[in-house]
Amino acid sequence: MLSCLALLAGLSLSFETAHAQTRAEDGDGIFSIQLENDVFASNADRHYTNGLRLSYLTKTKPCDPDDEKPCISGLLKDLTSFIPAFRDGEEHRIAYSLGQNMYTPSDISVEELMPNDRPYAGWLYFGLGFVSKNSFGDTPDKDYTRLDRLELNIGMVGPYSLAEVAQKGWHDLFNFREPLGWDNQLKNEPGVVLLYERQWLFKRNSMIFNVFDAELAPSLGAAVGNVFTYAAAGARVRFGVHLPADYGPPRIRPSLPGSDAFIPSDRVSAYVFGGVEGRAVARNIFLDGNSYRPSHSVPKKHFVGDLQLGAALVMPRTGLLPPFRLSYTYIWRSEEFKGQEFKDRFGSISLSFSL
Repeated sequence: MLSCLALLAGLSLSFETAHAQTRAEDGDGIFSIQLENDVFASNADRHYTNGLRLSYLTKTKPCDPDDEKPCISGLLKDLTSFIPAFRDGEEHRIAYSLGQNMYTPSDISVEELMPNDRPYAGWLYFGLGFVSKNSFGDTPDKDYTRLDRLELNIGMVGPYSLAEVAQKGWHDLFNFREPLGWDNQLKNEPGVVLLYERQWLFKRNSMIFNVFDAELAPSLGAAVGNVFTYAAAGARVRFGVHLPADYGPPRIRPSLPGSDAFIPSDRVSAYVFGGVEGRAVARNIFLDGNSYRPSHSVPKKHFVGDLQLGAALVMPRTGLLPPFRLSYTYIWRSEEFKGQEFKDRFGSISLSFSL
C-alpha cells in the first residue's frame, strides 16, 4: 500500500507562483494517508489498537440536476437515488479508499480466550463513495455550506483481514510484546457497510484584528451493515490563522466526520480544533461477534461517545512539494462494552496532498 506514495510527486513551481495556481488547485484530486494507533496517545495496546486508511478523492466536477447528462452512473447512482440530498449539490467528487482496522483485548500477552474482554478481530475493506457539496450560491440568505457523503465499504472480517499478520509482523519488527491470542479471533465473514454523513459548515467569524477565524461544523450520520449499524450526531469547532475553507481532517470510522478534501492557499494556515460525537449503536461485529457462526462476543453498550482535540497545518505549494495538510487528533472514547475497565485513548495522524 505504501507504493501509493508515488502519487506525491508534483510539478516544480516556485512559491511566488502559488497564488496564481491556487484557483486551479481548488478542485484537484486529493490523496490521503491516515494512521490511528493507541501508541499515539497512551502506552496502552488494547481494544481499537490500529487503523490504516489510504484514500483518493477525484477532482471536483459540477453537478447540475437539470442537465440531461447525469452527475454519476452505475452503482453510485442506484445508491444515491434513495437520498434526495445528492441531487441538488453544486459539485461532486468520487472517493476511493482502502483500509484496515485492528481490535484486541486488554492484554495481548494472554494466549487463552479472555471471555470478559473484547475479541481479537480485523477489518480489511475497500470503499467507494460519492461526495456532494452545496454552497447555496443561488440562495444568498443561507450563511453556510453543506457536505453530503455516501460510501459503501466492502471487505472481510477475520483471518482474511490480515490483521493478525500485520500486528505480529509490526511487533516483531520493533521488538514489541508478542500478541499471543489471535487464535481466538473472529471467524472469516464478508462485511458490508453503507454509510451516510451530512455536515454543515457555518461561515467564519473574523476575530482579533481579523487574523483569527472560528468555524462551527455540526454533523449527522448513520451506518447500516453487518459490521456496523449506528446513528450519530456531533459537532466540531475550529479556531486558527487563515482558516482554510474545508471541513477539518478526516478520521477512520466510526468517528466524528471530517473531509479528505482541503483547499490549498497561497499562504500557511494553522488551526486547532475540538469535537464531540455520540453514537447509538445497534450492531458492532467486533463486540457482538460473527453474524451467523458461533464466536467470542461481549455485551456491548448501545451508546458510545467520542471527544477529540487536535491541530492541523496547511501548506501551500513549495518547489517540488505539492500543497498538503498535516494533522494530529487526540481521541477519548467512552466504554464500548459492559465490564470494560478503561476508557480508550488513541491518536490519529492524517496527511493529505493536493495532486
